[in-house]
This record gives sequence, structure tokens and C-alpha cells, in this order.
Amino acid sequence: MDSILHRGIPLEVYGRYDVAVIGGGTAGAAAAIRAAQLGCSTLVVEKATALGGTAVNALVMPMMNSNVEHMELLAQIDERLQAMGVQTHHRYNKGIWFGGEDMSYCLEQLLLENGGEILYDACLTDVCLEDGRIRYAVVFAEGRAMAIVADHFVDASGDAVLARLSGVPCASGDEEGNNQCVTMRFEMGGIDVEKYRAYCTSIHDTFCPMQPGEFFESAMVGGKGFALEPLFQKGVEEGVLQPMDLRYYQCFTVPGKPGCMSFNCPHIVGVTKNTSARARSQAFQQGRQMIRRLVRFLQKYMPGFEQAFLLREASMLGIRESYRIQGQYLLDEQDYMNRARFADGVVKGDWYMDVHAAAGKAADWKEYTPGEYYEIPYRSLVTNQAENLIVAGRCISTSFLMQASIRIQPTLTDMGQIAGEACALAKQTGTPLAKLDGARLRRRPGLPHAGGPVPGRGAV
Repeated sequence: MDSILHRGIPLEVYGRYDVAVIGGGTAGAAAAIRAAQLGCSTLVVEKATALGGTAVNALVMPMMNSNVEHMELLAQIDERLQAMGVQTHHRYNKGIWFGGEDMSYCLEQLLLENGGEILYDACLTDVCLEDGRIRYAVVFAEGRAMAIVADHFVDASGDAVLARLSGVPCASGDEEGNNQCVTMRFEMGGIDVEKYRAYCTSIHDTFCPMQPGEFFESAMVGGKGFALEPLFQKGVEEGVLQPMDLRYYQCFTVPGKPGCMSFNCPHIVGVTKNTSARARSQAFQQGRQMIRRLVRFLQKYMPGFEQAFLLREASMLGIRESYRIQGQYLLDEQDYMNRARFADGVVKGDWYMDVHAAAGKAADWKEYTPGEYYEIPYRSLVTNQAENLIVAGRCISTSFLMQASIRIQPTLTDMGQIAGEACALAKQTGTPLAKLDGARLRRRPGLPHAGGPVPGRGAV
């Protein structure tokens, strides 16, 4: 049996690969699919039992709007979903609309068809770093520790787990150490969506276009003048809801699931340290209590929910921000304001700095108009501590405010594609990931050079 002596203990070698991706979420699945498409032997290590990360396991759907030109893989995912019969687009939203089960199957099939492998229900526990290079990662699966040996590693864990184990310095939270708000989402079935829509129309709710038979979205934020708030306040007055339940309410219809809606709530009140294991565990407990109150309220008060029922709770918290690596370049809010361009700009972003309930939010940011964007430089994905490591996902090298812009699924999918292409280029050239010229990844079909660097902030 192939084995490695790790800290004096022999470990079975699960496998040896060109590329090992830690985390099979939005960015990780994209990185693995792209690396496999380019001929790399590729393994994804995923702690859950489905690819897709927060999009699938935290029920974060649909994708946010993005007006920039995205890369080939996002289009391939969209096309595969449509081939599966999923209505991914409608006239009110430019994002991709999907159900979690469809997305996880889509990503899994794209990876397997290109020769990639998946190790589900496995957690990263340790790493062997020698001379600034990751030799192997240690994972725990099926009751035992095993070693994953690879030439190139992608940290797409969301929490920078591999990077932190490799000694990469990280930051977390705002200036006071507070992270963005946590959400625990859920789905309900048995809803008369058209009755719900008609009620919203009757109270002059203009949050979402109300044409029957298409995508429907509904929302309420306490104290913001939403048409639904008086009904929610009645729920508080009669003891069915608590004031914290009015912090945020939002739901969407789900393609392929008639009578079903997915809820982007509740926001878990009081959890400000997303890097605390105890706080995350307590968030699940509080979230379930809040979900039960919301379900009872909707069944009792909301037209269309008389026969509705709780279909499922998310198996993963909606963590917007936890750790952020300190890479070779720190992308920040000034880059957002400058619509920054870089010679090694490899991904375009245009989502606003969407900070949820954080102190010290920038006062001078502005949402982009269609056609405006900034670039994410390759240097924000690599570090000086581990030469064969690239990071993709919400935990790349950014400031707290800027992280709230880069974290949407279309941007993360592009980031994952670039990570996969970087691994293939590193294999082809024998150049460590941390020393690759990011401009080589920029000069590619679908990502034309769109202007020179913005002077004055270290752009190369």
C-alpha cells in the first residue's frame, strides 16, 4: 500500500494528482472542471456530499446580476442546466436561476465527464509544507486520515483552510473584527404562489414585477417602508414573531419546483464572529428557531401559505465573509472606485460593495452602470508562503469592503476557471503558481485587455 509517514504516523495515500482542489463550491468546482478539461489529473475534496458549496448546500440562489462579459465555463454551466430542462433565465433578472439539486448534479457531471474525481464527506485536517511548497494534504474521511499528494493545490474552502494550515497570513472582519451577517436559508413547498403574488399586488407592493407565471421575488426589511411590513408587525404584536425576525425577509420561486419558494433569511442576529466554531454552531440553533417562527407566521397570516409546509433547511450556513488571505496584492475599495485595471487582471467584477450589517461601511462607493467594471489581479490569488498554492473564492486577498463585491457566484466561477487554467499552465511550463506571470492568463479568448493600469496604486 502506498503510504506516507506523517508526524510519525503512517498514512495511506489516497491518490497522487496534478491538481488537488480543497472545497467543491462555486469556485472550487469551476477550478476542478477547468483543470480537468485542460488535461490535468484532478481531485476535489469536499466536506459535504454535493458540489456547489453555498449555492447548493446553503440554498443561495439565484445568482446575482452581473453585466460584465464572463468566461466560457459559466456559459457551459448555464447551457448544461438548460439541457437538463432548467429555465435559467427570465426577463427580470440577468443572473442564472436554478435549484440546488440541479446545480450540484450539473457540476458533478461536468467534472466526471472530463475525468475529474471527487472525494465527498472529507475534511482537510493538516498539510505538509516543505521548503515553501505543499507536498501533501491530510484529509479525514471514512473514519481515518489519508494523504492527498498533488503538484498544485487550489484552496477553494471559503474559509482559507488550506492557506492557513500552510502558514499564509489572513485577516478577518472589519476594523473591529466583526464579520458580515450570517444567513440560514430554507425552502417551503405547498405555496399558492399566484395567491401570494395577488396579495402583494393588492397592497401595492412594487418590489418585484407581478406578472403571473414568471419568476417571483418578495421581500421585507423592517423599518424600510416595505408594503409587507404591517403584516409582519402584526405577527410581532400577536407573539408569533420576534422583532429580530423582521430584520430581513426575502424569497424566490424555484425553477422546476411549482409551489416552492426559497427564502434568503433569516439573518442570524448577534453572530459577529464567523470564525468561531461555537458561534457557527449557535447560529444553526438560532436559525432553526427563527425559521420555525417564520413558517408559522406565513402559514397563519400570509395569503397563499395556508397549506404550505417547511420543505428543507440549509445544511450549511450562508457565510458571506470569514477569512481573507494576505496575498501578493491586496485588492481594496480604492480599486473599486478607480475601476482598476491591471496587466495581470484575470477576472472582471461589477457587483457593488454589498456589506451586510457591518460597521464602518464606505460612504463614497457607487454602484456601477452597465459596462463599468474593475479587474481582480492574479496576484490576489497567490501567496508568498506556498509556491504551489492558488486561492479561489471569497477568501482571496481583498479588504473587508472589497470582499463584499467579489463574492458573488458569476465572479467566483470566473475566478475558479482562472485557478484551473493557472494549474494547467504551471504544469505545462514547470513554473510555480506563485511565480506565474498573470498576464499570460489575461491574454486569452473571452478576456480581452480592456485598458491600461490605473496609476498610483501599485498596478503593474
